[in-house]
Amino acid sequence: MSKIPFTKMHGAGNDYIYVNAMLHPVENPSEAAVRWSDRHKGIGADGLVLIDRSAIPEADFSMRIFNADGSEAMMCGNACRCIGKYLYEKGLTQATQIRLLTLSGVKTLSLDVADGRVERVTVDMGEPVFEDEALFLPDNARQLAGETLFVSMGNPHFVIFTDDVDQVSMKGLALEHHPAFPQRCNIEFARVDADGTIRTRVWERGSGITQACGTGACATAVAAAVTGRAGRQSQIVMDGGTLSVAWCETDRHVYLTGPAAFVFDGEIVP
Repeated sequence: MSKIPFTKMHGAGNDYIYVNAMLHPVENPSEAAVRWSDRHKGIGADGLVLIDRSAIPEADFSMRIFNADGSEAMMCGNACRCIGKYLYEKGLTQATQIRLLTLSGVKTLSLDVADGRVERVTVDMGEPVFEDEALFLPDNARQLAGETLFVSMGNPHFVIFTDDVDQVSMKGLALEHHPAFPQRCNIEFARVDADGTIRTRVWERGSGITQACGTGACATAVAAAVTGRAGRQSQIVMDGGTLSVAWCETDRHVYLTGPAAFVFDGEIVP
């Protein structure tokens, strides 16, 4: 049986298994994501990312992302940054502006390159959305007390401002499956510190506690700005590292900047 080459990468500790599906298609990516993501019996990751050609002329490449539980995600900012680094450093493109097709639309990746290496990537995450009946049911959210805000960054996020960001391990799973969220939800627990940084921990839909979440960082920054806790530029400090988020006043787009890193290459039996 032929093996499938893969690359393990992470963005601020949010780690995924990346496969060049242009050369090595994965027949059942949902099942593969569950098996390969197992940290004891597999490669170990937050999920599986397939990099492929774009089916539309408005994008250069496409991304599909499957969480560790096999569910397909709509978007991932950390994975977008890693794909930018992968495509450039693996020689699949020489462009430093890459249009990436996701289930949440086309995202533009801007690569910061020095000596042939991608040091940082900025992702145009588009405009935040605060009302979406397909993702959030306000009538069912009345029991969700406290300082909270729903923000969609192409996928649903529920941001909770609290002094105890460690409660993510206790409440994340229950909130992910709360009736207020028809398609489940990513949950952020955030605290704005005296120096203006925002300490955030995240429970990702389909993966549980992760070291970082790019869309979650964006949702947290937007929520902090909307509620007057921060300005339009924030440093989001997550378990795996710090991400920079800017919410532009002119186009209302959110821009996510941060690192991406290779971990190792390998092969696995499909």
